[in-house]
Amino acid sequence: MRPRPQESAPHLLPETEEQRELRAVLRDFFAETHGSEALREQSATPRGYDERLWARMAREIGVHGLAIPEEYGGAGFTFAELAVALEESGRVLCCAPLLPTVVLAAHALLYSGDRSACERYLPRIAEGALTATVAGFEDGSGSGVEGRGPGVGAERGGSGWVLRGAADFVLDGAGADLLLVRARTDAGPRLFACEPAPDTCVRTARRVLDGTRRQALVEFRGAPATPVGASGEVAAALDAGRAGLAAEQVGGGAHALDDTVRFVRGRSQFGRPIGSFQAVKHRLADVLVALEAARSVSAYATACVATASPRLPEAASAAAAVCSETFLLATAEYVQFHGGIGFTWEHPAHLYVRRARGAEVLFGTADQHRARLAGLIGLSAA
Repeated sequence: MRPRPQESAPHLLPETEEQRELRAVLRDFFAETHGSEALREQSATPRGYDERLWARMAREIGVHGLAIPEEYGGAGFTFAELAVALEESGRVLCCAPLLPTVVLAAHALLYSGDRSACERYLPRIAEGALTATVAGFEDGSGSGVEGRGPGVGAERGGSGWVLRGAADFVLDGAGADLLLVRARTDAGPRLFACEPAPDTCVRTARRVLDGTRRQALVEFRGAPATPVGASGEVAAALDAGRAGLAAEQVGGGAHALDDTVRFVRGRSQFGRPIGSFQAVKHRLADVLVALEAARSVSAYATACVATASPRLPEAASAAAAVCSETFLLATAEYVQFHGGIGFTWEHPAHLYVRRARGAEVLFGTADQHRARLAGLIGLSAA
């Protein structure tokens, strides 16, 4: 189910012809469906995204199954192809729950080694019929992960396992059809699958900065659950999530830079385009240099996920730190160089700022990841 571990994967770093074709198809699809007005309309729907577009992404392009093995109904490609889709979705701030469903939940199932759970859920994820998310995935690294809150415990009930407790700020927690929960048991943490019912699982949407990525408080009140796998080890799934988020951030930063360059070329001041001023050129060149560095570190993290490399933890934390700061820089300049219009609600720049700010702390801050990276490579965190 998982690729054989490799020390490195340089052959996966350059983009292949297939990946370039996939990127072109996705770029056209998102250009058709994700204008700024369409984005606002989608984020205001009951589930926070257009379910018809979610189905089209699965049916027409096969995004959901790109990294899912063929034996579970997927296309059998690698995380490298999925990262292309995530980058393109990040360019348009796609509201659909790709990160929680296709990255976090799907990889948590694959890494669990539980064939029964994979056979039950992955084909439905691949065909776009099931959305999923994760909760309680604290990894003890201090890096701030999904499911922050008082914690979830599992106990044996009369007819099986039940969950009690709460997890806060769960991605797509209010709308997901399936919750993969890491819960405490007497024998240690374990992973459980829970198909939430209103009477035993209360889900309350949180008001968050980034309205294109909804989060919720999930309270378990004796919710029936099924064990998945033999342990509660979720570090690899979290690092896959960090790699996926980094790809999104690269896409969002690329859009911010491209749109800013178009604007400064057309906006004139003192009788000439403002893009011809040296100070403007230098600042945008700084963004470009940072973005290319972020693209490189994101590609390495992607390759490490695709090959189950033992260097994934280091690559994921490096990507998280670099890509978060680059996205913040690109969106700050996006607003600044658009002048007055960049500060208005009508312009989409503020939506990218919100996504950048939310993504910055989603799986831990840049400083937390630097501390984690220092520990992983044997340096003192101090």
